[in-house]
Amino acid sequence: MRFFLILFLLVTICLQANTIKVCESCKIKTIKEAILLAKDGDTVSVKKGIYKETKINVDKSIYIIGEDYPTLDGQNKTESIFAAKAIDFVISGFIFKNVGLSYTKEIAAIYVSNSTNFNIKNNVLEDVFYGFIIQSSNFGLIQNNKITGKSINETTSGNGIHVWKCKNLRIEQNIVKGMRDGVYLEFVNNSFISNNTSQNNVRYGLHFMFSNNNEYHHNEFRENGAGVAVMFSKSIKMHHNTFHFNWGAASYGLLLKEINDAEIYDNIFEQNTIGINIEGCNRISYKNNHFIRNGWALKFRGGCYKNIFEFNNFVSNAFDLSYNSKLNDNKFEANYWSDYTGYDLDKNGIGDVAYRPVKLFSYIVNNTPETLILLRSLFVDIINFSEKVSPVFTPDNLIDAKPLMKPIEL
Repeated sequence: MRFFLILFLLVTICLQANTIKVCESCKIKTIKEAILLAKDGDTVSVKKGIYKETKINVDKSIYIIGEDYPTLDGQNKTESIFAAKAIDFVISGFIFKNVGLSYTKEIAAIYVSNSTNFNIKNNVLEDVFYGFIIQSSNFGLIQNNKITGKSINETTSGNGIHVWKCKNLRIEQNIVKGMRDGVYLEFVNNSFISNNTSQNNVRYGLHFMFSNNNEYHHNEFRENGAGVAVMFSKSIKMHHNTFHFNWGAASYGLLLKEINDAEIYDNIFEQNTIGINIEGCNRISYKNNHFIRNGWALKFRGGCYKNIFEFNNFVSNAFDLSYNSKLNDNKFEANYWSDYTGYDLDKNGIGDVAYRPVKLFSYIVNNTPETLILLRSLFVDIINFSEKVSPVFTPDNLIDAKPLMKPIEL
């Protein structure tokens, strides 16, 4: 009986819903006017054209749909174009231009607060300061948007997708370029970030802090100031992401700081200054990741316990591992190291001689960075060999006792 009552109510709402058309030759010429006339469940259909409107308040359960990508021109006013605070709304199919810039007010193409069950998709944002600001909102989908900016430095730029104090979000299939952070999350829980491309951003492709129980997968982080920064969070899954061409004096594919109980697997770290920079992280499983032609594949800063590295590929990195503290109970086992020169007499695919991934020259460079200029010299080969034979400066118990003879398949 209850099912039929719910079905009746849904059919009744659908029958009562109207479509309000907005265009230059229509009776309704502005989006603001259409929203004032709309009722819950209505659709505001905006025809192709240029609409010079800002502070369009969305406070109803309505669908605002652009046809053939109408342009919303913010005229550089210090106001958001859409300001949404509602349940069950959709904003889709618009081009946003000339969104205002402010260092004291929160201004974005779309500003969402205290909302639930919303959908922002298929929009194009051009040369914006902030793209989307989402705060204190739940159960939202941000999908298939393209956001571009012209950021030059951190202090004078904003983020593409800026999220604060939210949960149960899905951020997927977006392209973000030229911002400060492509995606910034703070106090965001139980959310999924997937299939996004974050490229050429000044600071981070993805930056999240104090955000727990989230999953990040199938994203590409390319040519950013640094790929991804993960700080002060727990219960994170990061898999099937690509971190590449993140170069710079203090750059990396992935920065981990104070992270606990995480799974990092099936990722590609290719041609970054540092593949993963690790500090104060505990109980993390690193499995089936591929570190290819990085400066440092892994750089440990200390304070790390119960991390397990197994079945990872380390291929043609300048340094596979930098380690400046005690081994503690971290474990390296059954990884493939392209520099391994041991043998496998019993042909079981596992090297018969343990591998020491920390080279003496890596230790020297950590203490005296200027010595990096000697990287390809014969002198370096000699000191690395001597340390390998009789470890003095590098951790003598940091070994992979079961190095693989063949790389793991990508």
